[in-house]
Amino acid sequence: MSPILLNAPTTAIVLAAGLGKRMLPLTATMPKPLVKVGGRTLIDFALDRLDEAGMDVVVVNVHHFADMLEAHLRQRRSPAIVISDEREAVLETGGGVRKALPLLGGAPFITFNSDSIWVEGGRPNLGRLIAAWDPDSMDILMLIAPRETSVGYDGMGDFSMAASGRLARRPSGGSVPYVYAGVAIVKPELVHGSPEGPFSANLFYDRAIARDRLYGLPLDGQWLHVGEPHAIAEAEVCLSAGVR
Repeated sequence: MSPILLNAPTTAIVLAAGLGKRMLPLTATMPKPLVKVGGRTLIDFALDRLDEAGMDVVVVNVHHFADMLEAHLRQRRSPAIVISDEREAVLETGGGVRKALPLLGGAPFITFNSDSIWVEGGRPNLGRLIAAWDPDSMDILMLIAPRETSVGYDGMGDFSMAASGRLARRPSGGSVPYVYAGVAIVKPELVHGSPEGPFSANLFYDRAIARDRLYGLPLDGQWLHVGEPHAIAEAEVCLSAGVR
């Protein structure tokens, strides 16, 4: 086993507490992570990927229709799931990670947006991300997807990438080739000292950028952006044609 794999993360958090407003009217009666694409819930896509990658513990934060989501999670046998309860307040992505940090341990961990799904290419992308993780040079390693080929995405992108793999943010008014695919390996040091209450995980990304330690790994396969109800059908067509 290589030194990088020896430093591979063994815990993860699936960010599942959001209100899912863009997925209305479906999220008027259920949490977005329980929306089904191709007969499979969004959160099960995430948990299955993490289980395949060998995560020992997966934290799931809950808020919107929390009881319904917890009931669904109790039906799973693996991976081992720990709930981070955010019923009292929406903490956003950064605040959710901060609250869950004691459950994630002191080593680097994976953050996984509950609506992040893709069709695999030649090798499982989460395994590729873990294999590429180098804590000596990286504070965050993101899975990124090509903007032009991402299904259901019509934005201007999030990051450009240097030959070294280092990422830079999209300039105001410009466009860049890559979109954040919703999965990253994060060092807990980036969370330390962050504010209490709701805030975006962009705070962690900016801290890594300031240290020139934000890196990306292009996704091998097809990223599917299921942000609104109309995007479900297009994603289902891609999944049915894909390998996995």
